[in-house]
Amino acid sequence: MSGLLFLVFPVLGGYALTSLYLLRNPQLLHRRKRTAFHSRHISHRGGCGERIENTMEAFQKSVQGLGTELIELDCHLTADGHVIVSHDKNLLRQTGHDVDVSSLNLQDLPLYKERLEVTFNAGFSGADRKFALLEDLFRKFPRMPVNVEIKELNCRLIQKVSELVRRYGREHITVWASADHSILRTCRRENPSMPYSFSMRRGVLLLLLFYSGLLPFVPLGESFLQFYLIPKYKDSNHLRPPRLTMRPSLFRHLAARGIQVHLFVCNEERDMETALGLGATGVMTDYPTRLTNFLSRLRPQEADPR
Repeated sequence: MSGLLFLVFPVLGGYALTSLYLLRNPQLLHRRKRTAFHSRHISHRGGCGERIENTMEAFQKSVQGLGTELIELDCHLTADGHVIVSHDKNLLRQTGHDVDVSSLNLQDLPLYKERLEVTFNAGFSGADRKFALLEDLFRKFPRMPVNVEIKELNCRLIQKVSELVRRYGREHITVWASADHSILRTCRRENPSMPYSFSMRRGVLLLLLFYSGLLPFVPLGESFLQFYLIPKYKDSNHLRPPRLTMRPSLFRHLAARGIQVHLFVCNEERDMETALGLGATGVMTDYPTRLTNFLSRLRPQEADPR
C-alpha cells in the first residue's frame, strides 16, 4: 500500500502542476480563437433601462449615441413568417395582451406598453413602441455585431434567422446563443459558420473541467461565455460574487484562448467594476449610458484591453 501511494502522489502532483501551468499558458496546446469583433460595451435588449426594450429607438441610441459594440437580443417568429425582436414568446408582460407572437401576423402585433417593466429594473418609456424586425436591424446597422438568443426549439425560426444572416453577409458578426443545449445544437447545424456561445449544459461541463484540472487539455468550440454576475452585497459598497462560478483564473484562461467572457446584467457601476475585476472581457447592461460613462473614466489601458 505504501508503495502504491509512493507512486500515486508524484503522478498526481505532476498532473496538478502541468494542469496549472497550461491553465496559465493555454497557447502551448491551443491556437487562439480569432473572432471578427471584440465587445467591451454590450447593450442588453438594446438598452432597456433607457428606452423601451428591443425597439429601433433603443438600438439607435445605443449604437449611434453611446458606441455600444454588441447588441444582445432575442427573436421569435410571427404566424406569417417574420422574425421579430422580442424577449418574450407571450406578449402579456410587454403589451398587456395575453397572446403568443406565433399566433399573430406581423400587422396584428400590438404596441409595447407606454412604460415597460423589465426583468432587472423598473424599465423605461419611449416614443417607439413598435416591435422591430430583425431584418430592419441588420439593414440599419450592417456592421454592428449582434448576439441572437433563441429561446424555443423552432426549426423554422432558426432557419429564417440563418437566412437573414447569410443574406446580409453577417455570419462573422452574428452570434448564436441559447441556454438550451439542444436548441444551440440545432442552430449550429443550420449555420455552422456563425460563432456561438456556451449553453447551460456546456457551461456546467466547463466548470467541471476547470475544477478537475482537465480544462487546459480540452478543445473548446465556443467563442463566448455569457454568464450571470450574481452579486452578494455584504454592505452598500462591497460586492462579493459567488466564488464557485466567478473564478478570475478561469476567465483569464478563456480570454487567453480567445474566448470572450461577457457578464450580465451589470446595471450599477459597482457591478461593472466587479465584472471587469473578475476578468470579464465584456459587460452587458440595461443602461448603456452608465456603462459608457464608466468606461470613459478608466485609464486608457484598462478601458480597452485589445
